Amino acid sequence: MVNWTAVVVGFLVEVVVGTIGLAVPVLGQLTAALLGGVVAGYMVGGSLGNGAWHGLLAGAFGGLVIALVVGVLGSVALSVGVGPPGFLAGLGATALFVAFWLLVSVPSAVGGVVGAAVA
Repeated sequence: MVNWTAVVVGFLVEVVVGTIGLAVPVLGQLTAALLGGVVAGYMVGGSLGNGAWHGLLAGAFGGLVIALVVGVLGSVALSVGVGPPGFLAGLGATALFVAFWLLVSVPSAVGGVVGAAVA
C-alpha cells in the first residue's frame, strides 16, 4: 500500500531543493531528486523495494507536474505564434517531456532505496 504522506513530503522536498538548486543547473536538480527520494524512502522504511517505490512515486509526481505544465504552456505558445502545426509540434514536445520525466524519476528511486536502508 502506498504511503501518500511520504510521497507528498518527498515531492515537496524535491520542489524546495530543486528551486534552490536552480543556481547549479544539473547538480541542483539531481540533488533534489536524490534528497526527495531519501526522505520518501526514510518515511516509509521497510524493505528496499518499498523505499524505491515511494522514492520513484515522489520523483514521478514532481516530474509529471513539471512536464505537463511546460508541455501545455509550450503548446499554447506555439499555437498562438505559429498556428495549428505549432500546436501539434507542442504536443510532440509534451511527449518528449513525459519521456524525460520517466528518466528523471530514476534518481528518486535510488534515493528511496538509500532512505529505506537508513531507516
